[in-house]
Amino acid sequence: MYLSLKTAHLLSMVVLFGVGLGTAWYKWMADRSGRVAHIAATNRHVVLADWLFTTPTIFIQPLTGFALLWLVGIPWTEAWVLGSLVLYLLAGACWLPVVWLQMRMRELSGEAVRCASALPPQYWRYARTWFWLGVPAFSAMMAIVVLMVFKPVWR
Repeated sequence: MYLSLKTAHLLSMVVLFGVGLGTAWYKWMADRSGRVAHIAATNRHVVLADWLFTTPTIFIQPLTGFALLWLVGIPWTEAWVLGSLVLYLLAGACWLPVVWLQMRMRELSGEAVRCASALPPQYWRYARTWFWLGVPAFSAMMAIVVLMVFKPVWR
């Protein structure tokens, strides 16, 4: 049971981290290209990837994490666990508006393609906000991985 849970936990962490970083990279590069059709297609794929991959892992991570803690007998009040939970909540607090922004950017870029027009200024405001929300979310996820691996003891 332990190895199955640990495998699910690690694989979901890899998917959560990898899909998040991968979609962010491709969306950022598409935006930098300035090609509206490319931007619109990438936005559609980013939103789809979030629903297919990121959303399930958001639930798998805490479920398997708490199950592992229970199996091993580690209290959830351990400092590294609490730190991970706080960072996870921070990442989630950033991710929720990011999802909304991604859906809005998908709509705005799709409309620009349909109308053969440039992206509106609102798109670029959303893109900047999206980028800057990603910085603390990505940093929090990296810190969580460090805490999971090293399990530091603070006394």
